[in-house]
This record gives sequence, structure tokens and C-alpha cells, in this order.
Amino acid sequence: MNKQEEIAALAILIHDLRKHKKYTLKELADKIGRSVGFLSQVERGLSRPTVADLTAISETLGVPTTYFYSLPKPKELPWVTRPDERRTLYYANGITDILVSPQMRASFSMLESHLEPGASSGDRHMSDSSEQGGYVLEGELTLWLGNDDEPVTLKAGDSFQFDSHTHCRYGNLTGQLTRVLWVYT
Repeated sequence: MNKQEEIAALAILIHDLRKHKKYTLKELADKIGRSVGFLSQVERGLSRPTVADLTAISETLGVPTTYFYSLPKPKELPWVTRPDERRTLYYANGITDILVSPQMRASFSMLESHLEPGASSGDRHMSDSSEQGGYVLEGELTLWLGNDDEPVTLKAGDSFQFDSHTHCRYGNLTGQLTRVLWVYT
């Protein structure tokens, strides 16, 4: 799939899940702290959610964030993923996530995140039901955890891990690309 097809597929997944869970646009928008207009644009593929937005949507609708990566792709070997088989999400604010795990049903999932210069997960802290860890492959990643507004900056070769439901946000405060391998339980 190309970028536009990936954006359209995400829009359909969000719309269909919201309808299945019997939420109106207003109810879901209120729960995630966004406007009805914004959510409507996301569901029509006209706007992209931030990482924090998609995390809030998944938590509200009772699915893991990785649900949005679960479009089936034909695989030669079910335990291997090749670059052309990977599902990609393009977020607002300059973040792209690429699912590198061969299966979503396993006990953990791996994502490669690309953060453009100045990219961030959003201004609000988010909380995910998964335990998370990561390894900075390239560039620098700045993390804000819990209620602590004191950022921690990680450089290439640094790693991190935190418990499920830890409130966090992250960004690339540099002028170069940052790449992170994330692992979610």
C-alpha cells in the first residue's frame, strides 16, 4: 500500500470500530478531548491523528493501539516480515510507525518509529495498556514520563522500558531524523 492507501485504511478502521462499539462522533470526541470536526476529518482520511490521539481512541474503544496495524498482508513465511509486507501508520506531527512484527497475536509487538526533526507524540501525556520498551537506533529521543515534566533525552544506543499505563509523551527535539525500535507487550 502507498501512503494515501495506508491513511485511508486507518480512517476506515477507526470509523468501523467506533460504530461497532456504538459510540457517536461526539461521544468519542468528548472522551479523547478533541473536537467532533477533527475526529470526523480523521475518519474521512482528511487529517491524521497524533500518537496521543490514536492511543486515546484505542483505550476508549477497548482495543490495544496495535489493533490499528492489524490489516492482513499475504506472507510467504508467517514468522517473517519483509519490508514490502509491513503495515505503516502516518501520524500528525511528523511521526511514522512501521509494524515490523510478523504477528499481532503474539505476546509482544515491535514497531520502528521515524520521528522527523521537531516531531512529537502530542502535547498531552498518553497512557497505553501495554508495557513498553525501546532502543534508539538513530538520533535522539526525548521522553517525559509520569507527572514529571523533566525530560530525559536518549541517544543512539540507549534503551528504555516502562510499565503499562505509565503516562508519557515523547519527541525529537533535534534537527535530524530519529529512529526508535519500540517493543509492546
